[in-house]
Order: sequence, then C-alpha cells, then structure tokens
Amino acid sequence: MSPTAPLTRRQRDILQFLKTYVDEHELSPTLEEIAQHFQVNKVTIFGHVAELERKGFLTRAARGISRGLQLVEEQETSVATRPATPSTVAIVGDIAAGAPIEAIEAPEELDLLDLLPKDRDVYALRVRGDSMIEDAIRDGDLVLIERRETARNGETVVAILEDEGATLKRYYREGGRIRLQPANSAMQPIYVDQVAIRGVLIGVVRQF
Repeated sequence: MSPTAPLTRRQRDILQFLKTYVDEHELSPTLEEIAQHFQVNKVTIFGHVAELERKGFLTRAARGISRGLQLVEEQETSVATRPATPSTVAIVGDIAAGAPIEAIEAPEELDLLDLLPKDRDVYALRVRGDSMIEDAIRDGDLVLIERRETARNGETVVAILEDEGATLKRYYREGGRIRLQPANSAMQPIYVDQVAIRGVLIGVVRQF
C-alpha cells in the first residue's frame, strides 16, 4: 500500500498537526499531546496513528521512543506499506499474552494461502507470554486476527489499552466496564473502562 491510500478527515488533520508541530518544535509530538490537541483520549489517537502507519504515511523511529513518529515522504515505500501478495499475510509484530506491551509493527511475510478465509482482512501476530495457554495458545505461536473494531462477549481479541499496551485476551463487557480474561487460571483478569479493539482471533499457527 502506497502513501496515496485514502485518509479519513481526522487522519488528514492528524498528519497536518504532526507536520506543523515538527516544523515549529523540530521534534514530533507524543500521543498524549496529539490527544490533548484534538480533545480525545490516547486510545483513539493510537488507533488513528496505527492506521496511518498501516497506510504508509507514518513510521516510528524506534521502539519505546515517545517522540518517535516520523512522516513518510510520498515517494518512499517500505515493507510496512507494501501490500502482501495474494498468498501472504503480514506479520505486523508481537502481541503480549501476559502483561501488556507496546504495540510495535515489525513486518514480515508468511505464506498462508491455504489457511486464510476469503473476503476478510487478516493479519498475524506472534504471541509473547502464556496467559492464553489454556486456550492452546502458547508463547511463540502465530495468531491470525481478523481486523475488526467490535467483538462479542467471549471472543478473543487484540485489545489496545489506554497506556498504549496491546494484549490478547477474551473479551467480556460487564455493565459499565470491560473484563479482559486470560486463559490461564494462575492469572487475574484485566478490568478497564474502555478499550480499543484491533481484531478478533480466527486461527493459531504453531511453529515447532
């Protein structure tokens, strides 16, 4: 996918804010500063920034750098912005199945033509941790994720938390809060008021 992919109005506004901020301060804003500017929470901004990365308009300088967002010049392309061929799915990074970790994309390609469902937007994540082990999801497994922003109770989701951590858990909405339930009897659930869903588990690939 090249940096000519269509953008929403909010995504265009975020890009313009980034450009103006960098021109004025000679460094990029944090997600918190972007959220404050648009008067929304960081979970919302994280989702927009992730989409801008996926579409090829932004990159991150390095893992763990709070001011690491970089605008991509129109003539540039990278592994992260090229479309996968019909026989591949992008492995876009790691996902915590223990304590949440920062969601960072490190694209690879995996040939899964015979495993992928038709007419769905699917990506893969490599599991780190053992919080889903009772669902037969182990450390090092690849999970296939259908890109969705909603889920039903009991589905296993990729959840982005307010601190920008990403985790793989069963999703349950209980009244005014959300329970992210590990599949490991030795671990406690995570309770949050809100969460951004970035996909629902549809398959597991084990590499022995």
